Amino acid sequence: MTHAMLKGSNVPLEAPAVRAVLRWSPGADVPDVDASALLLGADGRVRSDEDFVFYNQPRHPSGLVRRLPKKRVAEGLTDTVEADLAALDRSVDRVLITASSDGATFRAVRDLRILLFDAAVSGAEPVALFDVKPETGEETAIICGELYRRGDGWKFRAVGQGYPTGLVGLATEYGISVDDGEGPDGADSAPSTPSVSSVPQPLPRHMAQPAYGYPHPAPPAHPPAVQPSYGYPQPASPQPAYGYPQPAPAPDPAFVLPPMGPQFIRP
Repeated sequence: MTHAMLKGSNVPLEAPAVRAVLRWSPGADVPDVDASALLLGADGRVRSDEDFVFYNQPRHPSGLVRRLPKKRVAEGLTDTVEADLAALDRSVDRVLITASSDGATFRAVRDLRILLFDAAVSGAEPVALFDVKPETGEETAIICGELYRRGDGWKFRAVGQGYPTGLVGLATEYGISVDDGEGPDGADSAPSTPSVSSVPQPLPRHMAQPAYGYPHPAPPAHPPAVQPSYGYPQPASPQPAYGYPQPAPAPDPAFVLPPMGPQFIRP
């Protein structure tokens, strides 16, 4: 039985592993949507940057929370997060399932909903579904729902809380450190973990890159003269090619035919 949920409602989960599927209707003016997950401790914050599962870090180090490839289905497009709840460390108290939009607000995203499935059962009806609606239309990231502990089990709550600051703003609120690319003295520094330093607003994931990452050579300042390719017409030779008719010499104006012999005289 599928539970159609309202914002703020919750439902107990019996499945030891679940699959949270975000689904929306595509269109020319609809931005791409990405699913992410944040693993939170009892204090409501991540334990480290590794507790952020998103498109640049699609798998938690434990392997228990992971993103699956996007799919096109009859109802639209999907992006999915799968979580093995029963195997998660006890220090994980909640798992937030979030959505972020690429290049536009959620005002332009149509028919967004989250569907929760038992990950062990293929082709089954969803355990729960929640239609996610932005409150202001200016949101660029939304917490769609959360998986949380209750005693020895887990529950799912429909949340629908939006952020106009995008995935970066949402992640930093829960303790993810954002590397701005500079150290305290202004020098460039490399991030120690794959945090949200690579999550821009909007996300430039479709920018053209040079082929295979190799730099292209600069053109020479004075390019050499182009030589004609073999097989193409060559410059005219001063002498005609052998075997071709030679030009006739001009006639001598002083030349006179000899007198005709008797064989040419009419009798």
